[in-house]
Amino acid sequence: MAPCSLTKRERLVSKKLIDELFGGDKRKALSAYPLRMVYLLREGVTVETPVQVLISVPKRHLKHAVDRNRVKRQIRECYRRQKQLLIDRVNAQGQTLAIALIWQANRLYPTHEVSACVEKLLKLLEKRCWG
Repeated sequence: MAPCSLTKRERLVSKKLIDELFGGDKRKALSAYPLRMVYLLREGVTVETPVQVLISVPKRHLKHAVDRNRVKRQIRECYRRQKQLLIDRVNAQGQTLAIALIWQANRLYPTHEVSACVEKLLKLLEKRCWG
């Protein structure tokens, strides 16, 4: 697996884990407009990938599918470029991390602003969990 790819295994698709992420009491959230991050850090659970991510762009915020797809592409690309620091940290601690990135704005943003937002969220996450 190339370090700068985002494989299917790294995507959060398990209904059980998604329900635990959004319904559990162990979840936590961070926000950096226009994104909100909900995360669940678990100890001692072994999975093939230490960090799994889910990207959501609700229809109520962006009505057209092309706009939702564009935002999802932007978020995926920004996360893919900046994920290695997070993966190294989670591996070192022997933990697993489930992340949901949720779009909250009613308009589109340039890629550099989305990238800055994702970077800010990942740094906040690192600081809150390990720092």
